[in-house]
Amino acid sequence: MDMSEITLTHDLHTLRGEMRVNQPMKKYTSWRAGGEAERLYLPADLTDLVEFMQVSPPDEPVYVVGLGSNLLVRDGGLRGTVVILHARLNDLRLEQLKEGVVLIYAGAGVACAKVARFAAMHGMAGAEFLAGIPGTVGGALAMNAGCYGVETWEIVERVQTLDRTGHLRERIVEDYEIGYRHVALKAEAFTPVKEQKTGFVINEEWFAGGYFKLMSGEEAASRRKIKDLLDRRISSQPLNLPNAGSVFRNPPGDSAARLIESCGLKGVRIGGAMVSPKHANFIVNTGGATAADIEAVITTVRKTVKEQTGVELQPEIRVIGNPRIHRDSP
Repeated sequence: MDMSEITLTHDLHTLRGEMRVNQPMKKYTSWRAGGEAERLYLPADLTDLVEFMQVSPPDEPVYVVGLGSNLLVRDGGLRGTVVILHARLNDLRLEQLKEGVVLIYAGAGVACAKVARFAAMHGMAGAEFLAGIPGTVGGALAMNAGCYGVETWEIVERVQTLDRTGHLRERIVEDYEIGYRHVALKAEAFTPVKEQKTGFVINEEWFAGGYFKLMSGEEAASRRKIKDLLDRRISSQPLNLPNAGSVFRNPPGDSAARLIESCGLKGVRIGGAMVSPKHANFIVNTGGATAADIEAVITTVRKTVKEQTGVELQPEIRVIGNPRIHRDSP
């Protein structure tokens, strides 16, 4: 498919972003593995993304990705368009409220670590933990990401969202069911849209940004806390190899890493994917791992832990796309 076909389909002449075709998703995911996206859109900014949603055909599958640090794209790739937010929805600013409270607004494409440093620089405490989350604000909001005992939604005042029709809205915390690595819009908050074939359907909605309410603090103290947290990450996690962070949620009252290690699974390898010897809840790409290799290790870990401990581990990571089709030689 050439660019003239893409322009005809999407009215791209009205947009300011960049459309790419047949893009290998290993370039856009932290595991450095995965198949091709049929199309990939890099919006110029939030206004441009709104227009993209408005002109994109309603039956076009759309996937919204930040740093791809919690994502596995299967080797068969994706039909539709992947929208990359990292460094695109990158507004980061202070918002002064009438009652004198200061919020930080961060676009969905801002790296979490950048928010932590920005807050510290402005004498605001409580966001230091974000330095330990290897993703963007949009992803952190979507999964209530956290580390070292603090979770994203503990500091959220409200959020900005964008739906599939290109409508921007602000939502409050009470619009969502929020739990450990779980965020879901409450049923009564869903916005139905008219769909030609099936009638009214639930509208997709993504986070475009978040407003964070923090405490007053001291820059030096916050920077020390950030440094200590990063030192802990470096000493305990395999940051020298491509990975997606913690693969499994911690079961109630236990640790996924402890369970995996207790089953003797550290160092288990399939193809180029391996359970990290340094941290059992990390699966690393040792070089040339396919998405199928990584998914096979995930399956092996879940099966073994279930058989030996009775605990069913639940993945934190999101798996999308189609498996590669292997055709027999004639």
